[in-house]
Amino acid sequence: MKQKFDIITSTCVPLPLENVDTDQIIPARFLKATTREESFFGENLFRDWRYNADGSLNKDFVLNNPKYSGEILVAGKNFGSGSSREHAAWAIAGYGFRVVISSFFADIHKNNELNNFVLPVVVTEDFLASLFDSIENDPATVVEVDLPNQTVTNKATGESERFEINGYKKYCLMNALDDIDFLLENKAKTEAWEDARR
Repeated sequence: MKQKFDIITSTCVPLPLENVDTDQIIPARFLKATTREESFFGENLFRDWRYNADGSLNKDFVLNNPKYSGEILVAGKNFGSGSSREHAAWAIAGYGFRVVISSFFADIHKNNELNNFVLPVVVTEDFLASLFDSIENDPATVVEVDLPNQTVTNKATGESERFEINGYKKYCLMNALDDIDFLLENKAKTEAWEDARR
């Protein structure tokens, strides 16, 4: 999951549904897993939408549509609502998405994505609607997400917006650091501060 972020340019997978909650992202029955393997959770992302009751593929669901692929998931408003399970972010990362674009994220899920090296990009509803239109008209539509400059650009229309991100999380993403890595990176500074106050 740990990969340095810079500029990501990719096609997108559209999920134009609002209020997608964490139980839809990863059903509760998978929370009992004793593994955190990316492939396990990625294979079960949107499990009940990807598969029919008999276990066969639901050909109508977007992840099973060969027209759509890429490292960017474009989702409807209020993505990641519901319970605070971190497994939802594991599933998104495990499937291979590095960015999720929406007009609104549930706060806990947004932070879980950031902690698992998935970048949640908040855009205006107008930008999101235009992006969905572009992808529907041409599944090969490319989006550029520039983390250093905090911009997202729809290459089909040239539209661009700036997005906000916590400075600490931006630093961690750009350097592939989790919270423990960050503390270890600053261990010498912490020890120097403690030594100065003994």
